[in-house]
Amino acid sequence: MRLPQPATSSGRAALRRLTQVPERALIGLDFDGTLSPIVDAPELARPAKGAVEVVRRLAGLVGAVAIVTGRPAQVVVKLLGLTAQERDNLVVLGHYGLQRWTASRGVRLVDTFDSAAVQVVRGELPNLLRDVGAPEGVAIEDKGESLAVHVRRAANPDDAFASLREPLAILARSHGLRLEPGRMVLELRPAGIDKGVAVEELAAELGATAVCYAGDDLGDLAAYDALDRMRANGTPALKICSGLDEVIELRERADLVFSGPPELVGFLIELAETLA
Repeated sequence: MRLPQPATSSGRAALRRLTQVPERALIGLDFDGTLSPIVDAPELARPAKGAVEVVRRLAGLVGAVAIVTGRPAQVVVKLLGLTAQERDNLVVLGHYGLQRWTASRGVRLVDTFDSAAVQVVRGELPNLLRDVGAPEGVAIEDKGESLAVHVRRAANPDDAFASLREPLAILARSHGLRLEPGRMVLELRPAGIDKGVAVEELAAELGATAVCYAGDDLGDLAAYDALDRMRANGTPALKICSGLDEVIELRERADLVFSGPPELVGFLIELAETLA
């Protein structure tokens, strides 16, 4: 079986190293838009066909598999149907790495954050949306350690996104938080936490000699930045984009591009077959 080949020499070198020394490889995967198709409401998300099975199989073939998500870790654990019987090298990093789930330890905080600031914004956010005239369909998702404003169900999502971005940025800055734009979502979360830091720290713990990361959204650019730093330090790294047209910045920086979760999962299945 011949795996799809990355378009760049750096990507090909990383894939080659991953298949040669899989026991020292880290595979990082976003959830929404990568392992699960994008849906109108977060609670409706479900893994793509074969995603759960291949994630489990890869965990038995490589150093570690990490699901790196902006959602709370326990939510993704439930959506994937993971249990206390999973391997401990199958990790879920929730809230952009603030939380870590493993089968043996459950969910724990990896870093501290200003919960008081999130609590204040939780109280102010509904009033701000009312005052700026947020259109019908705009919804708040309370993630516990962060707050997301979804505009996908507004009559004109692009207009809603554009009109809310600056007021939400001001609200975030006023409380020392960070505004993270995504695909039809604007998230207010603690500063200093991102997917790049999460991936770098896990790769360092593992002593990874090859790193692969697949994502689909603006929040995944931080992970791409981390992989670029790893390359500069001599660790082969493969950047994968799940989606052709949704986030152009991600696609243009990727070594390997797939049309979405079903095609990406197909690649992971082929990778598992190759490693086995």
